Amino acid sequence: MNHITIIGDGAMGTVLALMLHARGAQVCVWGVSARSIDDMIQARENRRYLPGHPLPDAIQLTADPDAAFRGTELALNATPTQYIRDVWTRLAPHLPPGLPIASVAKGIETDTLLRPTQIIADVLAPPPADPGRAAHPLAAVSGPTVAHELALCLPATVCAASDDPGFARSLQSTLTTDWLRVYTNFDLIGVELAGALKNVIALAAGILDGLEAGNNAKSALLARGLAEITRLGMAMGARQETFFGVAGVGDLATTCFSPTGRNRSCGELLGRGRSLDEALAEIHGVVEGVPTTRSVVLLAEKHRVDMPITQAIHAVLFEGLDPREGITRLMARDPKPERVG
Repeated sequence: MNHITIIGDGAMGTVLALMLHARGAQVCVWGVSARSIDDMIQARENRRYLPGHPLPDAIQLTADPDAAFRGTELALNATPTQYIRDVWTRLAPHLPPGLPIASVAKGIETDTLLRPTQIIADVLAPPPADPGRAAHPLAAVSGPTVAHELALCLPATVCAASDDPGFARSLQSTLTTDWLRVYTNFDLIGVELAGALKNVIALAAGILDGLEAGNNAKSALLARGLAEITRLGMAMGARQETFFGVAGVGDLATTCFSPTGRNRSCGELLGRGRSLDEALAEIHGVVEGVPTTRSVVLLAEKHRVDMPITQAIHAVLFEGLDPREGITRLMARDPKPERVG
């Protein structure tokens, strides 16, 4: 796939554009805001989300949907989860039939509890009057991917997950570089859930950082957070081993320890006493874990899965619970044997 359109002009969309251009692909970045795209065209740089990384002239930047999809062979969704429905509803009339679409978004839609590829599938479902219209192959690309590290071409790994094995292998070939290793994975549910749920645990990790609770507490949080993620994933039809791989524990560790991660940073501000509104105002970009926490609590109730860490984060975010009290509640739970999955 040599002609690729990236939907979204944030940090990850920009990194993907730079990476694919370096591999020799024709790349177009589409952004919903004409003002933002114009600024990138003038500066040949994403000054808002990824400053310091010039955009070669060969990378096309546009807010015109028709221009974005002209001749494209692959679309990469780099739009935050809560905006996917609106964005792809706008783009749907301009898509080539059967265009393969891969998403790098990590979250769960609050109104529907759908994963990113499910949202796109829902938007692009053929109307009853045209049931034979070509379906769009869908995939998720996920793993420990801190944008500024990718922009520096530091070593990284991701999974390309799809129900279509051929599409997963094609993405593997398209995205692999000498510094980015891509694994195929056919557990689309597990890969997307792992990417979404780790953001909730990262909020908790940041709270521990803000409270200066120490590395023992943070490591325990990662272990027990992984257990929660795995339990819900298996209840929803995912494979257990997915959560112990690159897209699971790998992404979880990076998100919880990276000093630049938005979710961890938001949690740290909460631990230092900021309100949620104050914390979000200080973070530059979307904090996916906040709306996803609401979604995960509802999914846990639906599937009857015990998720005490997620419940505590929900109480801190939306019910006024003091973060210190949240830790006290978790530590005071009844003793029991350790269980993972």
